[in-house]
Amino acid sequence: MLDSYFPVLLFILVGLGVGIGPLVLGKILAPHKPNDQKNSPYECGFEAFEDARMKFDVRYYLVAILFILFDLEITFLFPWAVVLDSLGLQGFIVMMIFLGILVVGFIYEWKKGALDWE
Repeated sequence: MLDSYFPVLLFILVGLGVGIGPLVLGKILAPHKPNDQKNSPYECGFEAFEDARMKFDVRYYLVAILFILFDLEITFLFPWAVVLDSLGLQGFIVMMIFLGILVVGFIYEWKKGALDWE
C-alpha cells in the first residue's frame, strides 16, 4: 500500500532538492566580500533611514503603476490570441476596443509627462 505513495515522496524530495540545492551551491561557491555599502538598506530611490517627513518623488510610484497596468494588458492578450479563431470577428472587435482604450490612456499619460524622468 505504501508503494503508491513513493512517487509523491520522490516528487517532494526532488522539489526540495531543486529549491534548496542552488541556495547551498551559491553559498558555497559564491565570493563573499561584504562591505558597509552593500549591506546598507536601500529602497525606492532613497535611503531607508532618513527623516520620515522628507519629500520623495512620486513619479517612481506612477511609473510602477503604469508598468503594472500595461503588463496586465499583455496578460489579457496571450489567452485572447490562443482562442482568437473560436472567438471570431466579435472577439477581435472587443479586443481592439480594449486596446484602443489602453492606447488612449497611454497617449494621455505621455502627453501629461508622466513617463518623463528628469
